[in-house]
Amino acid sequence: MSTELPEPSAPPPTGAGESSPAPTRRTFIATSTAVGGALVAGGVIAGTFLADPEEATAAERPPSSRVSLTVNGTRHTVTVDNRTSLLDLLREHLGLTGSKKGCNAGACGACTVLVDGQRHNACLTLAVRLEGAEVTTIEGLAEGDQLHPLQQAFIEQDAFQCGYCTPGQILSGVGCIQEGHTGSPEEIREWMSGNICRCGCYVKIVRAVEQTAGRK
Repeated sequence: MSTELPEPSAPPPTGAGESSPAPTRRTFIATSTAVGGALVAGGVIAGTFLADPEEATAAERPPSSRVSLTVNGTRHTVTVDNRTSLLDLLREHLGLTGSKKGCNAGACGACTVLVDGQRHNACLTLAVRLEGAEVTTIEGLAEGDQLHPLQQAFIEQDAFQCGYCTPGQILSGVGCIQEGHTGSPEEIREWMSGNICRCGCYVKIVRAVEQTAGRK
């Protein structure tokens, strides 16, 4: 049989001259937690928790780099977040919105541009890696009011409907012609297979590329 006595429900009263009893372990932990939480919250609110405001601002600022490149014959020097894609550089920084953002994953070809004469998906190309490069977008193909032959062929062959994919299709077609992959309709389709047309104008697109290749 247990011989332990139950703890009294309340501490016995103390006399006027007696000191308060020492805090228990439970009350000590509760008080320490409350005070510590108040100090931490005060530090966060004041902006001084672990770092001063300048250090906090520097930590929040993403790394950036300065890059110089030529776009459609014009030299540009910009400072961008290191994560910026060529597509976002063109659209957001240079105001060249002809290159379209479709899937933003390199699967549709709507953002196709020429970098040093080669076809590139602008959404997958980091801008900071293009120091000194020459970029051509749909805005840079025409010479004044004179359309590029492939642009004219797209009009003559009625090779577009909604037009969203057209800039990428034309730049990819220009690259395909320059690369010499226009020996047959099958070859053109193979080498432009990365450019998707939701409207289904593939037959007319191939004809436009064939027409332009025949003029070269």
